[in-house]
Amino acid sequence: MRALRRITGWWIALALLGSILAVGTHADARQRARSSAVPRTAVTTSTSTSTTSSTTTTTAPPPTTTTTVPPTTAPPSPPPAPAPAVATVTPSPPLQKAGAFTFDPYVGLGTWIDVYDWSETYGGSAVGSADIDRMASLGVQTVYIQATRWDADTVILEPDRLLALIRRARSHGMRVVAWYLPDLGDGNTDMQRLTAIAQLPVDGLAVDIESRSVNDVNERNQRLLTLSAWLRSQLPGQVLSAIVLPPVIMEDVNPNYWPDYPWSGLARFYDVWQPMAYWTNRGGEWRDAYNYTATNIDRVRQHLGKPDAVVHPIGGIGDETNSDDVAAFQRAIVDRGCVGGSLYDYRTTGDDLWPGLQQLRAS
Repeated sequence: MRALRRITGWWIALALLGSILAVGTHADARQRARSSAVPRTAVTTSTSTSTTSSTTTTTAPPPTTTTTVPPTTAPPSPPPAPAPAVATVTPSPPLQKAGAFTFDPYVGLGTWIDVYDWSETYGGSAVGSADIDRMASLGVQTVYIQATRWDADTVILEPDRLLALIRRARSHGMRVVAWYLPDLGDGNTDMQRLTAIAQLPVDGLAVDIESRSVNDVNERNQRLLTLSAWLRSQLPGQVLSAIVLPPVIMEDVNPNYWPDYPWSGLARFYDVWQPMAYWTNRGGEWRDAYNYTATNIDRVRQHLGKPDAVVHPIGGIGDETNSDDVAAFQRAIVDRGCVGGSLYDYRTTGDDLWPGLQQLRAS
């Protein structure tokens, strides 16, 4: 695999901290559980430079489902400059123009696809165009698709296949949010991939904040905040989503998992919050889908210092849950005034769960 030039000093790649599966709360753990395939050479190295646009609205979000949600905070203050030791990647135009990424994709019913579902590189390719058609028929309003990984040979993973899925979804009127999990070991790698994702013909960009490959928590937090500040500086005026670890994991289940998660720092750079509230990985009181979802929503807002923060929780895992869980999940979303919700992920979601999930659709 071709190695990108690594940056010395502040950006030092460190080994993974323990087994993530021991906690088993987040998307990448589910991906690794599905496949241990070593990445193969990607199909192609080309990338797309298509752009999209949409109209930003200014109406306030109601408690449950609406067609558009306005910012709940003032535009973020200018981010601090990255540490001098971090090389800044100059984005290759065209990036999405200001206002292209709005709150709209996070409203209503979504579903998730990771690279283990759609890419040949990671042993997937089970999800294709026919599945996109089925999502539309099931009432899915937004498709969340993992566009690449930090260890992929190409900046955008299998772009021809990826673009075909994106365009198929949009042809059905569904919105598409591309997501990426930064490893934080090599800042240049993460910046290059986020830059490329921002050039895809998608409706939003989400950053999956869960990697603990940097052992030292203070160093990890600083790298995360530096990357987030850089991303905000590259996409001013855009709505960006943070896919975050559920607070219950870090406060009740395992306080050593990620102490001092930098909520207040992240609050400056992101607009939508998507906690990975996978009740299926929990036991006892936290196995209750309503309690786990509602508590994580409350704590996210509390830590951000934003009682009206825009939240779209992610429940899961699909093949380990049931229709009663989905009904409880939907009630928590309504009671907490969230804009929408989704279950992780499409491939594991059984037919019996979709009627309940369809209650999350925005009109």
